[in-house]
Order: sequence, then structure tokens, then C-alpha cells
Amino acid sequence: MSNNGTLAVPAKTGTSTSSKTIFHFSAGLCSGLTSSILLQPADLLKTRVQQSKQSLLPTLKAILSSPHPIRGLWRGTLPSALRTGFGSALYFTSLNALRQTVAQANTPIVLAGTTAPKSSSALPKLSNSANLATGAVARVAAGFVMMPVTVLKVRYESDYYAYRSLLGAGRDIVRTEGMRGLFAGFGATAARDAPYAGLYVLFYEQLKRRLAIMTSKGTGSDGTPLAAVSSSSINFGSGALAAGLATAITNPFDAVKTRLQLMPAKYGNMVRATRLMIHEDGMRSLFGGLGLRMARKALSSALAWTVYEELILQAEKRWAAKHEMSL
Repeated sequence: MSNNGTLAVPAKTGTSTSSKTIFHFSAGLCSGLTSSILLQPADLLKTRVQQSKQSLLPTLKAILSSPHPIRGLWRGTLPSALRTGFGSALYFTSLNALRQTVAQANTPIVLAGTTAPKSSSALPKLSNSANLATGAVARVAAGFVMMPVTVLKVRYESDYYAYRSLLGAGRDIVRTEGMRGLFAGFGATAARDAPYAGLYVLFYEQLKRRLAIMTSKGTGSDGTPLAAVSSSSINFGSGALAAGLATAITNPFDAVKTRLQLMPAKYGNMVRATRLMIHEDGMRSLFGGLGLRMARKALSSALAWTVYEELILQAEKRWAAKHEMSL
């Protein structure tokens, strides 16, 4: 904090390379659980809209008119929390490891230029291509590990199935479809997640830098921009905008993925599913649930990344202080 009360946007510190993996995992887990539990109703509604020809309003009315509307809106919270919580933990941990490895390579093609503006993050500053690649790789890897939970979550949220427990759902899928059923729709998920995550990290880092400049009130004695708003506000706004843009671009893959996970026998694979969806419901089926998904992704990504970045930032400051005291 400067003398005039403005918050100095922190520069990248040397302690970033020594960040503890367990803390990145814990911070990712905390951020994922927060966003998944708060925003489960939006995720459930998105799944219901994508599985049927109904729009949002009739779908919402049907749930609210049920005997237990609150329970209905939060149906599938456990698998969603497991998937998003541990998925976020794996994603943020692997993303940090990838970014640290790439940054330590110290090659100009993967590092942000020396004239690049400071951002509100303590994480490594990479080039656009490196941000795109590391985001995509980390998301697909985490998605593969969490795929069985994702399938359970989608089917639990849908009203096609009447599963009473996650264990029962898992047993039924393995019995009727084999282990392959737990990975239904992985191709479409990877096709959605790779460009989404890559574009998200790219947009997110660019937006943070630009928002830091736009809200800057000059520079401090060390040349660091002094922001008129907090770093958490910059991260939240950047996360929401980045998620909205990336979601709009990749929504067709999400719509196909949902159909494949709900009815793999009918839709078979991505190409067949896409053709059937267009034939039966028209091009608009590829954009089913777009508004809901954009709203949910904007809020969930903004919450998750803000919580994660702030936890890491505070940890970096404490580790730096302890390091200085030990010298």
C-alpha cells in the first residue's frame, strides 16, 4: 500500500519459483469448491436445457413447481463439487508447474516481453502462445483424470436417469456400458476444454495487464503501477470477461459433449452427434444453454481465479518475508 492509499499491483517475485505444490493444490481446491457449490443451480439448468428442446423458463418452472425446488436446483452438488474442486486443484497445480517450467526455460518466444505491463498476479508472465499452450495442456490432463466424475455429474443432473446415489450410478454405468462408459464424451470434452482453457488463460492475462494500465494512477518508486482498484477486483473482472469470450467460442463442443454423456448409444461419437443434433433440432442445438453457460462460467471462473490468485499472492508475500528474515 502506498502513502496515498492506493494499492500497488505486485510485481513477479523470485519466490514464485519456490511456491509449494501442496499450497497450489489446496488453493485450487478451495477456489473450485467455492464456485461449484454457489453456482450449481446454473450448471444444472444448463444441462437440462441442453438435453431437451425446452428453453430456460419452462425448465426453471418445472423445477420450482416440484415438491422440493431448492433440493432440485442443487441436485448433483456432490459430484459437481468433487469434479470442480479436485479438477480445479489438479488444473491449477499442473498449470503452475507448466508455467514455472516454461518460464525457467528463459527463452524469448515463451516469455512476455520486458516492456509488458505489470499484472495483478504473482504467477509467471508468459507470451500469448505459451499461455494458450499451457492452459490447454493443463485442462485436458485434469479433465481426463476427473472424467468419470464428470459423467456421473451430468447424468445425476439430468432427469433422464433416476439415480439415487453416486455409487449406484457408477455401478449401473459400468454394468451396462463397461469402464468405457465412465469416459463417455471425453473426445468432445477435450475438444471443448483445450481451446477453452487456452483461450481463457490468454484472454485472462491480456485483460489483467490492460485493466491494470486503465486503472493505474501512476507508478511507485520501483516503477510498479499503482492501481486505483484492488488486485482482486482486476482479477475478478478479467476472469469474468475472459470466461465469457472463451465460452461463446467453444459452446458447440459443450452441447455435443452433454448429448454424448447422456445418450452415448444414440449419438456414438462427435461427428455423428453433431449431425444428429443439427438434423433433429437445427443449428441452434449447438448453442443450447449458451446464455446460462456464459453466465455460470463468467461467475465461476472469476470466483475461482480470484480466490486462487489472492491465496497464492498472500502466500508469496509470507514466504518472501520469511526468506528475508532468514537472511
